[in-house]
Amino acid sequence: MKALVIDDEELARRRVLNLLEDVEKIEVIGECSNGRTAIERINTDKPDLVFLDINMKDMNGFEVLKQVEISPKPIVIFVTAYDNYALKAFDAEAFDFLLKPFKDQRFFKTINKVLETTKTEANVTFEKRLVEFFHEYSKGGLQLNSVQKIPVKQGNKTALVDPNHILYIQASGYYAEIFVDSKKYVLRESLNNLSEILDSNTFVRIHRSTIANLKYVNEIIHSDYSEIDAKMTDGKLLHVSKSHKKEFLEKIGI
Repeated sequence: MKALVIDDEELARRRVLNLLEDVEKIEVIGECSNGRTAIERINTDKPDLVFLDINMKDMNGFEVLKQVEISPKPIVIFVTAYDNYALKAFDAEAFDFLLKPFKDQRFFKTINKVLETTKTEANVTFEKRLVEFFHEYSKGGLQLNSVQKIPVKQGNKTALVDPNHILYIQASGYYAEIFVDSKKYVLRESLNNLSEILDSNTFVRIHRSTIANLKYVNEIIHSDYSEIDAKMTDGKLLHVSKSHKKEFLEKIGI
């Protein structure tokens, strides 16, 4: 089988590519870091199998699938951080989902399932699931980058954090520290994965280790060498890195 790996995170692509090296029956024919390139490669190279990230910077995975023109269609394995409403539009048959972070065992279980699926079965299932998804999507009931609550385990309890009340999120090793008013919640999750489920119009990556909620930015502090900091409503100063400065200022309206 010919496989194409699509994900805008280089480390995520590397993980899948490295695991595929141990699968003799699958030949990797390429990788893509954005949706537009993915559409071209799928329609041109006609892969049998596609590993597809749900949320990418230029478009989501379902928008990519909508423009797939080849027949028979490839088998698609969705790779995402959260099993949210979008995924519930499908019940995985020829498809499957790899929820980040996934274990090697889970990956190879999916691969075995793929290898047992015939091209005809995959093609029929693709069309059926795609029709179901876009029917639901057109009704406006699905939000790919919006989540109602973020569950955070605390001992024998699980706190349900409302994203609207989050001031900012900072990375701390393998954990994310979520600041809500005067409270801090610690979640074992990467900022990249959290970015996938938070509203990108409100939550902006201002540094490799910081996500800020624009609603709670009180002031912008200018310093030497054109550097800036965002002063939050709780008084916290968050540094805005040069690589994220342009996007931050644009979204803040400057």
